[in-house]
Amino acid sequence: MIANPADLRRKATEILVRELGYADAMRFLLQFESGQGDYTADRDAILPDLSTEDLLKRADDLADRAKHSADK
Repeated sequence: MIANPADLRRKATEILVRELGYADAMRFLLQFESGQGDYTADRDAILPDLSTEDLLKRADDLADRAKHSADK
């Protein structure tokens, strides 16, 4: 087990480069960024406050609509 985060990053990068090649390893790593802001607060502000029952009802409705569209 690698305990030190810096050693873990180094080892993981070595594995990615070995398996993917330098260019694809770097393309993969560039997909990740730390971002900014507070994801949890943003999510709570954007998403509606729905109960589990509401979510299940919406999912059932979407499945029914998809099935009826496929039947046409």
